[in-house]
Amino acid sequence: MQFSANLGFLWSDLALPDAIHAAKAAGFDAVECHWPYEVDPKDVRAALAETGLSMLGINTQRGDLGSGENGLSALPNRLVEARAAIDQAIDYACAINAKSVHVMAGFADGQTAHNTFVDNLRYACALAENHDITILIEPLNSYDAPGYFLKTTDQAIAIIEKVGAPNLKLMFDCYHVQLMEGDLSNKLKILLDRIGHIQFAGVPNRGPPDQGEVNYKYVFNVIKALGYARPLGAEYKPHGPTSQTLGWLKSLRE
Repeated sequence: MQFSANLGFLWSDLALPDAIHAAKAAGFDAVECHWPYEVDPKDVRAALAETGLSMLGINTQRGDLGSGENGLSALPNRLVEARAAIDQAIDYACAINAKSVHVMAGFADGQTAHNTFVDNLRYACALAENHDITILIEPLNSYDAPGYFLKTTDQAIAIIEKVGAPNLKLMFDCYHVQLMEGDLSNKLKILLDRIGHIQFAGVPNRGPPDQGEVNYKYVFNVIKALGYARPLGAEYKPHGPTSQTLGWLKSLRE
């Protein structure tokens, strides 16, 4: 199995280029991050070249952090800002050769929000297609993100079908799916051809995967048996120095 370090949580105390080097030293096969926009993409690209790691993906901007926004693309009154965020993410992804962009929906509800999200995703997919970039959407659990528009895999699949773009895929975060729906193994089997990236964290505290109620060794074996060979994203909160939470990775490598 291959693993990607999500640098939004892991080594978050380091500058992004330094975090990329730390991930390489720890034995990760790739990296991903949340919002790298304050870092010059030349510095990120240099760190990736020096380590030989690839950046799997980034997120669109959340919006106004002061008012608690968590994405813009399902907000009917934020069309201009939502598309600017999509443009920014795709431009940055191109600059660092990242192959996916997670378009964040934001806090919204109802049919108008659904229609807005679909329209913005069609815009994103058309733009991303020119650069061989996959657009991802990710359901978030209602405990950590109450009011977030996209909540379940069923909702996500309905939106993917409505948009109808071949480069729109599901970000299957085992942590969020377990909290909202459970039945991880069967859902992975059913949804595999719609999945563009898989992430994981311990449940329910979002710590390392060797803690909590999910047997990730079993889940990883299911994923391997299904023939999914891309790196799995470690998007957990280390609750201390990242280097002290990597026993799971060492165990799997051995």
